Amino acid sequence: MPQPDPVPPARERVGIHPVVARLGAYSWWLIGIGIVGLAVLWVVAQLWVLLLAAAIATFLARALDPPARFLRAHRWPRALVAAAVLLGFLVVLAGIFAVLVPSIASEFDDLGPTIEDAIDDVEDWVVEDSPFDVSRQDIEEFREQADERVGDVLQSQSGTLVSGTVLVFEVFAGVLLAMVTTFFILKDGDRFGQWFVGRFPEHRRDLSVRLGARAWRTLGGYLKGSATLGIIEGFIIGTTVWLVGGKLAIPVAVVTFFAAFVPFVGAIVAGVLAILVTLVTAGLDGAIVVALVALAVQQLDNDFLAPWVFGKNLELHPLVVLVAITAGGTLFGIFGAFLAVPVSAVIINILAEVRVVPEELAVDGSPPPDAERPGGKFVQD
Repeated sequence: MPQPDPVPPARERVGIHPVVARLGAYSWWLIGIGIVGLAVLWVVAQLWVLLLAAAIATFLARALDPPARFLRAHRWPRALVAAAVLLGFLVVLAGIFAVLVPSIASEFDDLGPTIEDAIDDVEDWVVEDSPFDVSRQDIEEFREQADERVGDVLQSQSGTLVSGTVLVFEVFAGVLLAMVTTFFILKDGDRFGQWFVGRFPEHRRDLSVRLGARAWRTLGGYLKGSATLGIIEGFIIGTTVWLVGGKLAIPVAVVTFFAAFVPFVGAIVAGVLAILVTLVTAGLDGAIVVALVALAVQQLDNDFLAPWVFGKNLELHPLVVLVAITAGGTLFGIFGAFLAVPVSAVIINILAEVRVVPEELAVDGSPPPDAERPGGKFVQD
């Protein structure tokens, strides 16, 4: 009795090309990955306060780790080490603010009249000397329209006062939580690491240790790169303020240094502060010079210095740094731009460390003799 022909696969019955069928399968997988990614982004957006606290605590702990190690090496108790280092940092930070803020605020008493005089000078130049056909009446009408639009904006934003208050409270709570977390990381960070490594199988523990060490070194490189940028930018802008005859050049340089740790927004805030200080203490001409230099430094920072410095310290290509900052800022705003470079660097360096072949691996690829014994260092990637 003849046997019937086997039923062909569905893709052969409908005439689907194997390449198209494979692309369709990959598309479904990508859709699933995309859905999971969107869910992760949603969770991140909802828990941004906790993530902000964790990020600040991690950066502070990494920056304060050298003095903490020094004190632990001299047999200081763990709790005393954490308290002394964190308290010392807060005292130094408070001292810097105590010196800078009053001196800058005292110069800003004359800011309002100075800005009005500068606006009047610009108005006189536009009407009398500029190549544009603008009359006093046109400028008055422009001012009235500007006042009306500012009033409309303020009225439209009055309903967001409550949300703004909530935002301030959330930021304050995040910073407070970050201080507490930093204390415990400085006190018991190595114990946390040992507990975390202990959750892995025996043959994976050496790999987890290497990955943690690589991530810790990467964060150190990020902080070093930020400090390098702060020194360069602070020196250039502070020197410019001094050369044009402005006061408070050193406070401006210090503020610019700390602002370098906040990508994009930090440079803008520091530049505006430098311009206003120069406007009050050196006049409009000096403020224009400082504005041009600050703009040039910001462009140099975004397009060359930041990619090059971070790339060198984090072992990243400058293009990767630039793309990471852009993507992080687009997805999560200031918070994303702040974390884009360190997070990308940690991920890339961890992946690179995973591919590193341990020294204990034999030349022919076979595991060493102690690979099967508990505590063996062989890592089977």
